[in-house]
Amino acid sequence: MRNSSSDLDLDRLGDVIAELSAHLDAATARLLDLIREFDAREGWNTGFRSCAAWLNWRVGLDIGAARERVRVARALGSLPLLAEAMARGELSYAKVRALTRVATPETEERLLAVGRAGTADHVERIVRGWRRMDRKAEVAETARRHASRALHVYPDEDGMVTIRGRLAPEVGALLVQALAAAREVLYQRTRRQDVVVGSADVSAETPTMAQQQADALALLAETALHHGIDPGAPSERYQVVVHVDAPVLTDPDQPGQSVLEDGARVPAGTSQRLACDASRVVMRHDPDGRVTEVGARTRTIPPALRRALQHRDRGCRFPGCGLPLGEGHHIQHWANGGPTTLSNLALLCRRHHRAVHEDGYRVERLPDGELCFRRPDGRLLPVVPSPAMVPGDPVHALRMQHDGPRIHARTAMPSWLGERLSVGYAIDVLHPLATGEGDRLAAG
Repeated sequence: MRNSSSDLDLDRLGDVIAELSAHLDAATARLLDLIREFDAREGWNTGFRSCAAWLNWRVGLDIGAARERVRVARALGSLPLLAEAMARGELSYAKVRALTRVATPETEERLLAVGRAGTADHVERIVRGWRRMDRKAEVAETARRHASRALHVYPDEDGMVTIRGRLAPEVGALLVQALAAAREVLYQRTRRQDVVVGSADVSAETPTMAQQQADALALLAETALHHGIDPGAPSERYQVVVHVDAPVLTDPDQPGQSVLEDGARVPAGTSQRLACDASRVVMRHDPDGRVTEVGARTRTIPPALRRALQHRDRGCRFPGCGLPLGEGHHIQHWANGGPTTLSNLALLCRRHHRAVHEDGYRVERLPDGELCFRRPDGRLLPVVPSPAMVPGDPVHALRMQHDGPRIHARTAMPSWLGERLSVGYAIDVLHPLATGEGDRLAAG
């Protein structure tokens, strides 16, 4: 039988609050362990885009708080001292959340001492000072790397030109992507053309990767002077074209063509998804496969209807998602006679549109107008899941989980005696870069 708070004197009431808070922190440590395991095993990957999205749906956490729980859970996987202290009720979730922003296995022990000695406010202030020191080190390292950038171009003894240099990481990544695009223009397209015309022994003449890189760099230089590698028509440049037979759209199990422009085959479900909300051109063929008629391009969902759909659904309708932008999904596909009307449309983000067409999820509109989603095995995926059962006396159950005497009113009490906190001095003493330990580690 729980005592009423009115039966306790104020000191005892304060002890009960402190003890119960420590139990909650210990239970939160266990919860974070479970979240880390659930996340690592991708238990959330049942239509949800992340573990945080699943927590938002299943547990009712705000999405920002859910992301923070997952971040802290992952961080504690490599910080056993902090995790054990929280499991014993010695550190609050607020302290651990702050410490995991900066802690590493090398600095964990000294930051644990900070958490035990100071209040939550002290910990936050020291963590902010620690991050300022980290940012200073990062800025200094970035400036050093930026100053070391260089590109040397000079002629060699035999007249060839030698290039040697150092680029910033983001510039290097840009160059790698540009070289890959230029190689594709020079060699992959050429290879396809050679195969079409039946060129003999093409592989014997294929340059090495180093030679291809050199040719690609030459193309980049030329196209920089000519303003673009292959601009094409602006309205067509970024389109993905799929050729699909009408029976395949109606029934993915039917035999028929479903290929990209370059001949690569795509699953029928992918064709259905792309055709769900895309422009289409109907072509008729004779028995020999020759095109006999080409219809005008049509747009599946007109702009006015798309605006109405966006206004009604406000975002992806898949349970637990709600991303503000999405694609129009025909609940009954237009290839099966489904009308392009507001009642037959639902807004789905790209991920969940794919889940419905290609991963086996199903959606239908009920007579009352609500949407019903089902998992691939047919089980209902509710928009709002039922809450977990809570025992009759949750406080007693919580205490029993943590062996009673192990956690008491002073378990989480800091050792702070009221002295003024000097954040600058604390960082000078604690941070490896401020103490010179960072230089010693680098030298080692």
